[in-house]
Amino acid sequence: MSTILFNEIVFGPIKSRRLGNSLGVNLLPKFGKWCSFDCIYCECGWNKDGKNDTTLPTKEEVYEALDSKLHALSAVGVAVDTITFSGNGEPTMHPAFPQIIEFTLQLRDKLYPSAKVSVLTNATQLGKVQVREALQKIDNPILKIDSPIEWMVDAINIPNESYSLEKTIGNIKLFNHNFILQTMFLKGVENGVEIDCTNVEHVEKWRDLVRELAPREVMMYTIDRETPAKNLQKVTVEEMEAIAAPLKEEGFNIQIRG
Repeated sequence: MSTILFNEIVFGPIKSRRLGNSLGVNLLPKFGKWCSFDCIYCECGWNKDGKNDTTLPTKEEVYEALDSKLHALSAVGVAVDTITFSGNGEPTMHPAFPQIIEFTLQLRDKLYPSAKVSVLTNATQLGKVQVREALQKIDNPILKIDSPIEWMVDAINIPNESYSLEKTIGNIKLFNHNFILQTMFLKGVENGVEIDCTNVEHVEKWRDLVRELAPREVMMYTIDRETPAKNLQKVTVEEMEAIAAPLKEEGFNIQIRG
């Protein structure tokens, strides 16, 4: 299986299908994966295959790497639309995440004031007040819920710690609608479980979840790269458009990426 690991603390900028010219920040091990989920579609592979490197960068190393990169890009006039925390797992698990967000905002304001700061997160750490408050300071807290149905969360995301969909939804509500909801749409069979994000029950409950949370934006997307689970299929743009249509009519801002 081919997996994608980011072997630098700061990488890019790369052209993101969702965020434009994106400078990536990896707060996880350079040659391993560290995450509270083990998603069947993760481009970084399975958690068990990423245990050779468990070393996290220090906040000082992150500052030095980001400061150096932003100065270098600014000097040659390279555009940066967003500074994006993603990398090899779940960025909010880094113990210094709140402090890192603080100095990232300071560097952004100084060197790239028009750039956004974005975090792609599975929302498992939102029960930690400091993590939640850090995410509320940035431009784009992109919070993942891949299914409104608990058993499908278990099948798609395979949480490796105590996880409650109800508590996660409650924590997301604390953002008072000022966040982006991200959902992966796929089909397939994994561990004998049939998964279909386009079936009527899932679609109706997902729409109800969007209405309940009322995010400022919704990102719908599907598989784009090789996945660790082998029996997965993309959902077409046309299928996602049909799922989104009633919500768009109600005024929701929904972005779809195939």
